[in-house]
Amino acid sequence: MTPKPAAAAARATVYGYPRQGQNRELKKAVEGYWKGRVGAGALRVTAASLRRSHWRQLAEAGIHEVPTGDFSYYDHVLDTSVMVGAVPERHRAAVAADALDGYFAMARGTQDIAPLEMTKWFDTNYHYLVPELGPDTVFTTDSRKQVDELKEALALGHAARPVLVGPVTYLLLAKPAPGVAPDFEPLTLLDRLLPVYAEVLADLRAAGAEWVQLDEPALVQDRTPAELNAAARAYRDLGTATDRPKLLVASYFGRLGDALGVLAKAPVEGLALDFTESGAANLDDLAAAGGLPGKRLVAGVVDGRNIWINDYQRSLGTLGTLLGLADQVDVAASCSLLHVPLDAAAERNVDPQIARWLAFARQKTAEIAVLARGLAQGTDAIVAELAANRADLASRSGSALTSDPAVRARTAAVTDTDGRRSQPYAERTVAQRAHLGLPLLPTTTIGSFPQTSELRIARADLRAGRIDAAGYEERIKDEIREVLSFQEKTGIDVLVHGEPERNDMVQYFAEQLTGYLATQHGWVQSYGTRYVRPPILAGDVSRPEPMTVRWTTYAQAQTSKPVKGMLTGPVTMLAWSFVRDDQPLGETARQVALALRDEVNDLEAAGTSVIQVDEPALRETLPLRAADHAAYLAWATESFRLTTGGVRPDTQIHTHMCYAEFGDIVQAIDDLDADVISLEAARSHMQVAGELAAHGYPREAGPGVWDIHSPRVPGTEEAAALLRKGLDAIPAERLWVNPDCGLKTRGWPETRSSLENLVAAAREVRADLAAESA
Repeated sequence: MTPKPAAAAARATVYGYPRQGQNRELKKAVEGYWKGRVGAGALRVTAASLRRSHWRQLAEAGIHEVPTGDFSYYDHVLDTSVMVGAVPERHRAAVAADALDGYFAMARGTQDIAPLEMTKWFDTNYHYLVPELGPDTVFTTDSRKQVDELKEALALGHAARPVLVGPVTYLLLAKPAPGVAPDFEPLTLLDRLLPVYAEVLADLRAAGAEWVQLDEPALVQDRTPAELNAAARAYRDLGTATDRPKLLVASYFGRLGDALGVLAKAPVEGLALDFTESGAANLDDLAAAGGLPGKRLVAGVVDGRNIWINDYQRSLGTLGTLLGLADQVDVAASCSLLHVPLDAAAERNVDPQIARWLAFARQKTAEIAVLARGLAQGTDAIVAELAANRADLASRSGSALTSDPAVRARTAAVTDTDGRRSQPYAERTVAQRAHLGLPLLPTTTIGSFPQTSELRIARADLRAGRIDAAGYEERIKDEIREVLSFQEKTGIDVLVHGEPERNDMVQYFAEQLTGYLATQHGWVQSYGTRYVRPPILAGDVSRPEPMTVRWTTYAQAQTSKPVKGMLTGPVTMLAWSFVRDDQPLGETARQVALALRDEVNDLEAAGTSVIQVDEPALRETLPLRAADHAAYLAWATESFRLTTGGVRPDTQIHTHMCYAEFGDIVQAIDDLDADVISLEAARSHMQVAGELAAHGYPREAGPGVWDIHSPRVPGTEEAAALLRKGLDAIPAERLWVNPDCGLKTRGWPETRSSLENLVAAAREVRADLAAESA
């Protein structure tokens, strides 16, 4: 359906924008502040400059209403904890002494104080800081950040809408604070939290806010009647407050389901819904509910999570249908543009044909503006844009770049036998222990070692032609030998080569597989100052030649200890890329799995006895609705087994996962049939070990004893205490000792000290166990 002009002119808006700047200015300023090279004043100046630039970009693109409050030095959920005064007791002195340093202490910890737990933001690769709450939590209002950023935007002449994490989502994301009973439910604090939100809303109204957006993405998940009742109560109370701006309650990442009726009846002025493929059912649900009479509807018709151009005709059809379901229909992306890179126009090395298909944040804002103009003025106002869009879509659908008949024939020939090991775990483990000869509580690391400035300089020198390939390889060999020497001297049992040749655990492989393309400037925030460049999966996938065999075998030749081969698994290769949207994910995963299977088999043939296939995204990619879990987990676990199913029984297959709620997928972890799994566990105090035990997980596991996302160095006793806690759940003969994650982001001094302490802890606990059994 082609919409007629809207009765009220449609507005274009977004929920959030990439924070980092075109050249990652925010990352550089924050890390400079941590190192003492940038003062607090200079950091604030950089932040203000970035906000001004972002708002200007949005306004120039045709966005009528810009968001404020979405900018953050580290994490918007942490910002919310500060806003409501939910500062953990252990951090209060630091916050009182210096608010900015205290903020970063909550995010990163200090040598003496542990940080907040970190985990994934719904089913994205963005990490948020988990609020810690308890029955004694007292909320207090601190709206300075939200008010100041609103005033900045208004002073620059922008129509601005503050964006806050909603109170229900905030509490549903929270966990019991340390020392609080694990069955404590933070949602019971809702009545205590709502007056603080009411004060923040009043402060924003006084500062000039006409609208405030309250994000409630937790409501697109399965919610109990009690949780839905809490949402109804929250928006009844906030909606009937007298001193407030208009309220826009936003959901994204999928279908609202039963929560749609709750929010539609609430005394708020507007709702924002996802109408992309993931939230397509919202359209039918909204029509069935009788629409939103008297309310504003912000329609998320442009995909905020992937980088393919919008189908204007399809989106206009959706918008045209929505015109009859609300008093005012405005146009937006489906979620914050935080999850996509900033500007596709900055990419100079992308095939021009593929470049036509790409839309990063700046291009998406232009798409939103075009759709809003078409909705407000009719399609005659955007004839040229519609014609160009049709041509670009046709270019992609008919391109030979997207299809490889040989790959498709190979995936079609896969059988169930291809995804099964030749012997069950109980028999494999006997062969592996005899072959590897490892001690009780074997020690290892996850894979990467610090990416030093020398390594980055070597890569830059190679790109600039200051050294040739042979000179670069010598530098890599030197680094591998140094990493191996350190591990041997420290006493680590299963070594890694440190991955000095790799830029990123997904990009490195994507650059060597057909079907993928890498970007130069496509940075996306993962957490804090950690940015990644997700590759783009545009076509069918195959492996032209071995990717890791050379460096793994070189490392193995330097030592008699086993060296792990290191690969990134098929689900993570998809989750941390921008995937194609023109075929089922399961089909793409099977293609990637077969390419990786070739690499696993070649590693084994070259003498690698331990091969780790990392799948940290297995939980992250879990659909938000339980009804969709089984179908996803079926293809996800199959793709892992297809990758690893062709090796001998005495080859030990490891996997690794981090920073997610593993309890939701323990059965899937079991179904992977890996011999050993290493998991993040330090920040969550070994929670995952108990979850594995409760499930009856029968294989070997290494719950981490060192939180590598904090600069603090854990002492030997701290690591030993965590290890003993792991032993309460996992028998010693099946327990490994390792950090939470790879060490790429850490410096060498803390790496040396922490790993030495980790090995000392393992030796101490081994001695205790030997004494107990004597």
